[in-house]
Order: sequence, then C-alpha cells, then structure tokens
Amino acid sequence: MFHEQITDENEHRHDAEDRDVRGSMLRGWRRKCPRCGKGPLMKGYLAVRDTCPVCDQKLSVHRADDGPAYLTILIVGHIMAPSIIWAFTEFRPDPLVLATTFTVGCVGLSLYLLPRLKGAIVGLQWAKRLHGFGAAKAA
Repeated sequence: MFHEQITDENEHRHDAEDRDVRGSMLRGWRRKCPRCGKGPLMKGYLAVRDTCPVCDQKLSVHRADDGPAYLTILIVGHIMAPSIIWAFTEFRPDPLVLATTFTVGCVGLSLYLLPRLKGAIVGLQWAKRLHGFGAAKAA
C-alpha cells in the first residue's frame, strides 16, 4: 500500500519529458541556465540569480547548500595531496617554497571549482526536478 502511494506521487513528477541530466549539469558547470543554456546562472561569484533573464526559469528554488564546498574540498584534496608528496620526493624543494606553492595552488583550484560545482549541482537539481524545480509550470 505504501509503495503504491509513492508510485502515484512520482507519476505526477514527470509532467513533461525527462530532462537531460548530463546536459543540464554541463550547462550549470559553465555557469549558464540549466534550462536554456544561454542566460547567466550566477549574479556574482556564488549567488544564483532569482530567474534566468533569457527563458524566465525560476532559479531561486535551488538548494545547493554545502554540497559544492564539500565536493571542492574532496576534489582539491585528492589532487593536491598526492601532488605535494610527489613534488617533495621528486624535487626536494625548500619547505617554505613547497608550502607557498601548494597553498596558492589549493586556493586557486578551489576558487575555480566552487562556482562551477555549484552550477552543476543546480543543474542536477533542475534535471531531476528536485525542490521547486518539479513544478508543472517550467517557468
């Protein structure tokens, strides 16, 4: 009985054709609207616009929260930790030079990835109709 109730609710979620998850995440990665791919997604460095200026898609319903920060830390850590070990064993630089270089690298990579990962998460939420993106009216 409970399974039937869930199935009935999920039938209403697919009010139109399925959305392209990969394409919408890629558009979000490029910091463009996940629906049209033309309008800017961000109004600053990390702030998501309320609506897309091109297609009027409501974007304020996203719930990216801490997901982009966690993914950024995960990716940067997995790239930089082996790199610092490799650089130290291969080149034996002065510790201050190594620390400075990798600090700048970590900050730079984090600043590059954070808005792109946020856009990709907003694109995923739009494609999967999560939170307010699942309304019958797309705009």
